[in-house]
Amino acid sequence: MFSQRKTDPFFAALLSIAEHVREAMHYANDFKVTSVADLKEVSIRLKEYETTGDDMIHDLISKLNTSFMTPIEREDILQLAIKMDDILDGIEHFSANLEMFSLTDIDEYVQKFMDNIVKSSDEIVKAMELLSRKKLVAMRDHAVLIKEYERICDEVLRTSIKQLFIREKDPIRIIQFKDVYELLEDIADHCQDVANAIETIIMRNA
Repeated sequence: MFSQRKTDPFFAALLSIAEHVREAMHYANDFKVTSVADLKEVSIRLKEYETTGDDMIHDLISKLNTSFMTPIEREDILQLAIKMDDILDGIEHFSANLEMFSLTDIDEYVQKFMDNIVKSSDEIVKAMELLSRKKLVAMRDHAVLIKEYERICDEVLRTSIKQLFIREKDPIRIIQFKDVYELLEDIADHCQDVANAIETIIMRNA
């Protein structure tokens, strides 16, 4: 169905967006926060990632609006890009809340969420690399893994909130950490949305 000789510019754009999301996720996960100043630095940097991501989406939309033909349905390209951008929006919102609450004492549950979200971002890039090479069916394995990481995050959410109410006595910290856990689960859900968009593209085009 596709020419194998060169990368389609729309697929290349989707890969660039995926790589940008992965870079932001790894940055957030690798940065070691020890102070409120660190939280501010991370928040500012992730806002920059989010803004750049918005610019990339805008450029893609402009290309879609001016192109006569696209390799797959325009709606599928746009949905995939928007779902990836939602991940960036989510991690920026998460970091902003950490900075707003001055939460420097990240617990093991936040780390478990982040580990699985980072793995999901890695799988999204692998899937987009396959898309850029027009290997649609092979993307399915990566979509399955993303959904598995989201399932793990569901379990982490249940456990983290249960333990939060058991061990924490300060009602303000309960509210703060519950909000943080739920924001992280939202990011995992956005990753699953990307997996669903990938499967839709496979179903319609493979």
